[in-house]
Amino acid sequence: MTMTTPPPGSQLAGWEQVASLAQLTAKGSLTVHTDDHVIVLFLFGGQVYAVDNRCPHMGFPLDKGTVREGILTCHWHHARFDLASGGTFDQWADDVRSFPARVEGDEIWLDLRPQGDYRERQQKRLRDGLERNIRLVVAKSVLGLLQNENSRDEAASIPFGIGLDYGARNRRAGWSNGQTINTLLINLLPHLENDDKPRALYTGLNAVGRDCSGQPARFTLDPLPNFSTDLPTLKKWFRQFVEVRDSEGAERCLVSAIEAGHPSAAIADMLFAAATDHRYMDIGHLLDYINKAFEALDRAGWDQAPVVLASLAPVFAGASRQEETNEWQQPVNLVGILQDAFARLPGSIAEGQGRTWDITAHWNRLVETLLGDDPQATSDALLAALEDGASFEELAQVVAYGALRRVAQFHISNEFGDWNTVHHTYTYANALHQAMRRSPSPELLRGVWDGAMSIYLDRFLNIPATRLPQLDREAAANARPEALLEDLLELFNRQQQVNQAGELVARYLSTGADPARLIATLGKALLREDAGFHVLQCVEASTRQYYTLAGRPETAPVAYHALVAAARFLGAHFPTPRSANQTYQIALRLQRGEKVFEE
Repeated sequence: MTMTTPPPGSQLAGWEQVASLAQLTAKGSLTVHTDDHVIVLFLFGGQVYAVDNRCPHMGFPLDKGTVREGILTCHWHHARFDLASGGTFDQWADDVRSFPARVEGDEIWLDLRPQGDYRERQQKRLRDGLERNIRLVVAKSVLGLLQNENSRDEAASIPFGIGLDYGARNRRAGWSNGQTINTLLINLLPHLENDDKPRALYTGLNAVGRDCSGQPARFTLDPLPNFSTDLPTLKKWFRQFVEVRDSEGAERCLVSAIEAGHPSAAIADMLFAAATDHRYMDIGHLLDYINKAFEALDRAGWDQAPVVLASLAPVFAGASRQEETNEWQQPVNLVGILQDAFARLPGSIAEGQGRTWDITAHWNRLVETLLGDDPQATSDALLAALEDGASFEELAQVVAYGALRRVAQFHISNEFGDWNTVHHTYTYANALHQAMRRSPSPELLRGVWDGAMSIYLDRFLNIPATRLPQLDREAAANARPEALLEDLLELFNRQQQVNQAGELVARYLSTGADPARLIATLGKALLREDAGFHVLQCVEASTRQYYTLAGRPETAPVAYHALVAAARFLGAHFPTPRSANQTYQIALRLQRGEKVFEE
């Protein structure tokens, strides 16, 4: 249909003539096409109404719907809309856009100009999706917020921050897996292909909504009235309250320290010290959660710290303590070994001052000791490295590498559930390493020994140890890197391709091709699945460890082990039903204007 625009200065300036009243009266409803829209006109109660013809839920044409008493009902999923405003009565469907209509003589005119703030509306819909745990709504709002953005990494900060705040306020039990997933995926965003970035953000926000669904809200505490309380005192009190599992007392000390304006590194030290007052708390989750909370604030802004960090207090209070378990006491008293090491720490730290640890000479021997079967030898070797001048971060790095080796060499003869055992140690050690880079301290250093003892306890899962695939440039001379990446994605379509996945990663890297392309491919494989918490953690930790190891000449030759570990872990856990990705693909097709339904 040919549209007509009004002459300059007309009262209808900005409006377009789209149809005649006679045409609409004859049919009752009429579909018209403009440059940017397909619009359906309805004649109801003597009035002309116009709405976008695509149902906002899943794109079904609303001209096939029914109008009863001013309510338009879509005939696919029966979403209902107020014909006059386009507002939906079903929150899973979203509002349909309505267009102001006027009748001049026999001519129907519509105002097609944009109405309202598009970004503000998408942000509100994201909150709606989180509140009701409707992943299609979350997916559509994420795609809308990242649409036409030059830098999706930068644009992602706002929706990420919305999810972070929502998760902190709407789960009384505090920080958990959903917030961690949301944060680790925002960390992975720069390593993904551009088309996968919205899907990563959707996956993280969807995890937050799922984690909070049906949960009571949190009500944060005010800081102490006297802001003059010094930080060392607040830190001491905080640790005392954690000791007796007093969540509210710990939270009030924490928010008081934040509101008093103490720097983030000092607040981090306060939390990390309490997290290492006991051994390997909550099988490593507590330290990982703290680290992720600070990484989240790096992206969302420190102004969210009072609410976000307060959500950690219940986790502190409820965390298990491994010194209370049998395996840390019998048949070898690991707790006794650690207590002796901690007593010696001040002297070892002092002796190492001014020295530089020779990583080339000592790395391999220390790793072999970590992976051995003598926990006392491990503790002594770590103390010796400290006395030789090893930095706190270097020791944390060695432990993180030892932990990833347990994953890279996990033997598939073990029970499937045992992947979780080596995984917990790995993600704990990675979190410890990142925490040490943020806020190193003698208290946090105790976590190095905790991680080392967990590596010792995992030793039976490397008996026998799977052979590490080797880099072989000569054997890979004729291989095409992109074809290998395609083979890797195809491999993940089949169950239990564990060793094959590790071999493919080594073969790809043997070609000398860009490791970033491999990491992006692992990310793509991750996002198309209904990937669980541990799988997502493993890929993010391996990405961090790869780049850290590759950044030092002494450890660069073994950096690829991190990516082998990630690929093997994915191979063990894929494929899945991919239901979340199906929802995302529906949202993507709607955004592109494609048909989701078929006639």
